[in-house]
Amino acid sequence: GAEPDPDICGEKLQRNGLCAHDFCLVFASHLPQHNDDQVGLFGFLPRDILHAVNWVAQKSCFICGKSGATIACWERHCDLSFHLPCAKQGGCVTQFHRPFSSHCPTHSPQQAVEATPEPGTECLICMEPVEDRKTFNTLVCPACKTAWFHRDCIQGQALHAGLLSLQCPLCRNNDTFVMEMFTMGFQIPFRPPSWEENDAFAEQGDRHRHCDASECLCPGGRQEAEEQGPWQLLLCSSCAAEGTHRHCSGLRDST
Repeated sequence: GAEPDPDICGEKLQRNGLCAHDFCLVFASHLPQHNDDQVGLFGFLPRDILHAVNWVAQKSCFICGKSGATIACWERHCDLSFHLPCAKQGGCVTQFHRPFSSHCPTHSPQQAVEATPEPGTECLICMEPVEDRKTFNTLVCPACKTAWFHRDCIQGQALHAGLLSLQCPLCRNNDTFVMEMFTMGFQIPFRPPSWEENDAFAEQGDRHRHCDASECLCPGGRQEAEEQGPWQLLLCSSCAAEGTHRHCSGLRDST
């Protein structure tokens, strides 16, 4: 089948003939993890992994119906199990922080904030309508209580922003917002925001460096820029995105 989404299942690990995704391991029930990540596969012993696989061989996922459902609901008396890639489709909440608990729809955490969206409220990210109340797929910022968004939209933003840059799209709250999103089952990676990769905005730090006058009179061309005199390059004092040589725009030394 299709390769599982690494943002959901985590990095693929291989050692001692075993292959598993790290999130699939940490969310699996009946699978103890050692404190040392260098032991076995990400801290899981091969014998424990095989025991867990055999244990769930006949456990059916209540979402897709297939066997091998390694995740059991955290509620002690609930007998529902599911696969990690099926969780979102089935309305399950998987909390991506220790102790990596998982919850079926009936026993999933709910947002405690008292808020209801006004009719016609749109998601602040995709600008499409949200549901008329809090649901698994419609959430509200716990800080300002006025910013509403879809689960998929805020999850996408979390993956791009990372832990240090994720915040409410409206009130910019960080601490309360991030803790709530963790509780509600969002994957928030600890990595730099995607917009800082490969110096994506490096050019924004560059100073405008050429004359934009309709006719540039400078013998050295539009790129010529002297410290003073007729060929001093002056930039717009408002945007600094356009410039001109003094002489090309008839500007005196006192201007």
